[in-house]
Amino acid sequence: MLDIKFIRQYPDKVKEGCSKKMVIVDIDQLLDVDRRRRGTIQAVEDMKAKKNEASKQITVADEKEKKKLIMEMRELDTNSDRLDKSMKELDEEFNDLMLQIPNMPLDDVPVGRSDKENSVLRKWGNETKFNFPAKDYLAIGEEFDLIDVKRAAKVAGTRFGYLKREGALLEMAIVNFTFDFLVKKGFIPIIPPVMLKTEMARGMGYLEQSDKEEAYYLPQDDMYLIGTSEQAIGTMHSGEIFSEKDLPVRYVGFSTCFRREAGAYGKDTKGILRVHQFDKIEMFSFCSPEKSKEEHKFLLSMEESLMRALKIPYQVLNICTGDLGRPAAAKFDIEAWLPSENRYRETHSTSNCTDFQARRLDIRYKDKTGKLGFVHTLNGTAFAIGRTIIAIIENYQQKDGSIKVPNVLQKYTSFKKIAMK
Repeated sequence: MLDIKFIRQYPDKVKEGCSKKMVIVDIDQLLDVDRRRRGTIQAVEDMKAKKNEASKQITVADEKEKKKLIMEMRELDTNSDRLDKSMKELDEEFNDLMLQIPNMPLDDVPVGRSDKENSVLRKWGNETKFNFPAKDYLAIGEEFDLIDVKRAAKVAGTRFGYLKREGALLEMAIVNFTFDFLVKKGFIPIIPPVMLKTEMARGMGYLEQSDKEEAYYLPQDDMYLIGTSEQAIGTMHSGEIFSEKDLPVRYVGFSTCFRREAGAYGKDTKGILRVHQFDKIEMFSFCSPEKSKEEHKFLLSMEESLMRALKIPYQVLNICTGDLGRPAAAKFDIEAWLPSENRYRETHSTSNCTDFQARRLDIRYKDKTGKLGFVHTLNGTAFAIGRTIIAIIENYQQKDGSIKVPNVLQKYTSFKKIAMK
């Protein structure tokens, strides 16, 4: 949520930010509601003052004056009820409009309308080429009985998969390696809940407009299944105040995540690249506002270090305004090279959400002078496990048909390659 004072002072800047993000919000209507709401707040305060004064006068008035004051009090009560009703309606309209406004993109974010206008910042590693007929990950996964989408479809429907045998052990190896790596960097390990109260899901800024279609909602419980670990990590400090000296506070969380993939009709329908349920390791940081750009680069450096440790070729994208997502003010993606498709596919993202989520969740910090401010929140993928396993299978397939295990994972798997028994 943006600061209403900022919106009042810079309405054109907010309109420009919404336009860059391709989000339609009537800022003029919001400002009109804001003006009427402030006027009603003042009228309510004035009404309370009149009622208090009338109450004081009744205690010392004679019988004739007391009757007159009682009649005035009844009229004041009627007007007060009317103002309260008006206040409630204005509050609801004001809050609905405020929640529709996305975070403003930072000034150095490239302007663009869609993912087609994202720019490549850099590439690492040579794109994997083979001197033998290479296979795609699903063919290899089914051949070695590592991935089973047919039985998953029987049990749960489309866009699900079983990870089996060495595939399951590879997931555990990735988790253990990543936690070892990031805990040494100062991240606090955490296994978060996978369900959120509605107010917490709304606080993270993912329920407005089309984002809501991606979420699994449980109406009987008024709860949402998380779409990513950051949603349960970012909300855990709602209503709390950090000491500035303790910032940044960094977490690394592992969880199962759930997405409808509502906008992915016809895309990646086979295999486990785009599924309804997946496991993910997520980084999350609470930091002071002046450090958030630096912290964003740090999270990106962690993502790149992890990818380089696996020795998987990748490219880093600077995400344009139209592809940012509602809470993000700036975002970088990493795409891994997939030989079977002869292209890069997204495996990581990291976003700076500035104080957008912190305002919604009331997460603040106190500086050394005692002044309170809102923290900045940032998130970054450590590994989306399924997509990482896809990249490993495809890039590490061998001429003899086996799959080599990346060196950094071998101490966690107890095997160096996956081959036919």
